Amino acid sequence: MVSINTDISPNTSQDKKVEAILKRYKEADNLKAQWKDKFEEAYEYCLPQRESFYDEAAGQKRTDKIFDETAVVGIQEFASRLQAGIVPTFARWANFEAGVEIPEENQEEVNASLDDITQYIFEIIGNSNFNSEVHEAFMDLAIGTGVMVIEEGDAVNPIKFNAIPLPHVSLMNGPTNKIDSVYRKRQCKLNEIQVMYPNAEIPKEVMESMDENKKCTIIDGVYQVYDEPNVEKFKHCVILLDKKVIILEEMFEGVGSNPYVCFRWNKASGEVYGRGPIFNAMSAIKTTNLTIQLILENAQMSISGIYQVEDDGIVNPDNIQLVPGSLIPIAPNSKGLQPVNSAGRFDVAQLVLEDMRNNIKKALYMETLGRPEGTPMTATEVAERMADLSRQIGSSFGRLQSEFVIPVLRRVIRILKDQGRIELPIINGREVKVQAISPLARSQYQQDISDINRFHEIIATTFGPQVLNLIVKQDEVAKHIGKLMNIPEKLLRDSTEQQALAQQVEGMAQQGQLEGDINDVMGSPQAPQRPAQTSQ
Repeated sequence: MVSINTDISPNTSQDKKVEAILKRYKEADNLKAQWKDKFEEAYEYCLPQRESFYDEAAGQKRTDKIFDETAVVGIQEFASRLQAGIVPTFARWANFEAGVEIPEENQEEVNASLDDITQYIFEIIGNSNFNSEVHEAFMDLAIGTGVMVIEEGDAVNPIKFNAIPLPHVSLMNGPTNKIDSVYRKRQCKLNEIQVMYPNAEIPKEVMESMDENKKCTIIDGVYQVYDEPNVEKFKHCVILLDKKVIILEEMFEGVGSNPYVCFRWNKASGEVYGRGPIFNAMSAIKTTNLTIQLILENAQMSISGIYQVEDDGIVNPDNIQLVPGSLIPIAPNSKGLQPVNSAGRFDVAQLVLEDMRNNIKKALYMETLGRPEGTPMTATEVAERMADLSRQIGSSFGRLQSEFVIPVLRRVIRILKDQGRIELPIINGREVKVQAISPLARSQYQQDISDINRFHEIIATTFGPQVLNLIVKQDEVAKHIGKLMNIPEKLLRDSTEQQALAQQVEGMAQQGQLEGDINDVMGSPQAPQRPAQTSQ
């Protein structure tokens, strides 16, 4: 379902505003209701620690259906490996570079300044709660959809991240088939609202009519407004649902102004919510748990035993205790207790169980990077396995770049700019572009590096190194490979330094100076002299 949100006129009465916003929320909630059963089943089998999509008391037991932990452990490993591949902890996973609108002669200078800003931004992200919250969001992503809100923090931590459980939010698509509306349902006490929303205004009569110690329900909605072309505008409204009163109403404008980041693993055309790898493995997950349950029941019968007894009027099954040393009276010529053999076969069950567990691991990409108990892998093997993982999740990786990585960075930059901590042009791809440098992204660049190396080998082998130097800009090739391998810009000489150094080396060569002097100019150590060979 697609909803085109238009802003509500400021002259609209309070009641009509509340009615219009709640209508949008109800529409989004009804859309989520179509997915509740599917999501609830996936969360029960894979993420039992999450809240239910249905109103249940806190602390209610949700592990009755779990007899096998393969999916529970697998979804946590999936989130950890995805985090290590896309947003690794305490590492830079993106670069800011000069866009196409920056003149070519100024790009090196701009990239050098952007490198310092990038380092500062990722220091702030690393010192925040981003790493813990993104892991929670990626576990929701394994089901299909992750939601994160990024807000302004305090003086110590300028940015605050918060992964929102999917049961708390309702989403809707916009005219461009992107999520443009997020409605969050929250429970809080009346005196907590001012802490959560410092700019909220609660009418005095509402405050007096409600119990401050009793929890109330609020609807926090952010939806995009399309009244101006090529301008990102979002309306933020907070409604006290118990009294149907708007306590906060504000407008967000500009790139990165939306605090909500919604991202999906995969999705079908026209659908709002995503479909994660867990959806593909649900049949195997349920079969595995059922198999374990049957094995346990069969094991219980094998251990305790099942007996048949003749109805001779003496043996009373209700009084029989199968304990060592017990005496069971029987009638003359009675067979007494006779054990009944179990019909179950553990070998067949184990075969089914092994196959289902392998299917779950494949669905969650647990086998891609090898098993922890195996032989330690070399760096080359890790790179190859990471490249293989990148090929397997290519489409999902591209979606995560556009729906997660870039929106998160845009939001972080917007907050830091509003706080006056950085000065950076708009991240629009024309002035400043975002270049992914995560391990998964670099694994995709390895093919480009291999193509360049193969081209060099073919030209040099076929035509000779002289022709290679004639047709290939070796300095530009080196810079391009360094960029693909995420070599810092400050480690490479700029064009001015290269020209000055080339002129100096050329002058030395014309004067016939020693190679050692040239090495001194180049900044490299002079090669040690070999001892002269004595003639025989």
